[in-house]
Amino acid sequence: MILEGEAATLALGASLAKVVRTGDVIALSGDLGTGKTTLARGLLAALGLEEEAPSPSFAIVQPYAPPEVRIPVAHVDLYRIDDPEDALELGLDDMLEDSLLLIEWPERLGDALWPDALRLTFERTGDGARVLTATVPSSWEGRWPPT
Repeated sequence: MILEGEAATLALGASLAKVVRTGDVIALSGDLGTGKTTLARGLLAALGLEEEAPSPSFAIVQPYAPPEVRIPVAHVDLYRIDDPEDALELGLDDMLEDSLLLIEWPERLGDALWPDALRLTFERTGDGARVLTATVPSSWEGRWPPT
């Protein structure tokens, strides 16, 4: 999928907001500045978040709960996690019981990423657009691509 600029990335996030459920994991991979946080911001805005979502780079986990958003969301940025063991201390499994997990830099989890996660990988093109590659598990059939 080609995303022509920030507006297209925000719109994809808004489309995803229509189909996400509690217990879903969306794993966002790609280099710095490729659109991971932009997609998360579009999704969170469509779920009802009124202010712009900050990047959770320093907090590592930024939780959102109703009535701020339609469903509970944990926006996770694992960029500063060096060891997958450190990620275990975040309690992501517990959060998954009643939240949607948006995880940036999921490769920092090593092999611990849930097998039913929707994996979205962003890459830059020479003209400033982004190529988005999706790895879609069976739990997302009928929901990807969102309309």
